[in-house]
Amino acid sequence: MKSRDTLVRLKRFQADEKRRRVMQLQAMIAEFTRMANELNREITAEETKANISDPNHFAYPTYARAARGRRDNITTSLENFRLQLAEAEEQLKEANEEFAKAQSQEARDRGAERMIDVVAERRAGEMPEAMRRV
Repeated sequence: MKSRDTLVRLKRFQADEKRRRVMQLQAMIAEFTRMANELNREITAEETKANISDPNHFAYPTYARAARGRRDNITTSLENFRLQLAEAEEQLKEANEEFAKAQSQEARDRGAERMIDVVAERRAGEMPEAMRRV
């Protein structure tokens, strides 16, 4: 069935799009995690160099203060990305289930069509020669 084939292609495309979104979010989370870790190392290095680790101290390094702000923003973004990832993974799961369902429906339809063809061929073989010519 042509419409069933189109449905399967649509479901495959939707599942692939959801999979790409999940992969994109995973890559962004990895990159932001790397950036946050790098900022943590820089903050620690600045605090060690200044021998001041209290951000409320008047002589706390300016670069460390700015890096803390960037790190906090990245951490907030990471939390948002993780929430989006959980949602995207759920959507991917649903899309994969719909795709599998469409595939099984298509397979059933093909099986039914083959069965009809087989029955028709058998019936054609049982007809007298004179009736097959008509």
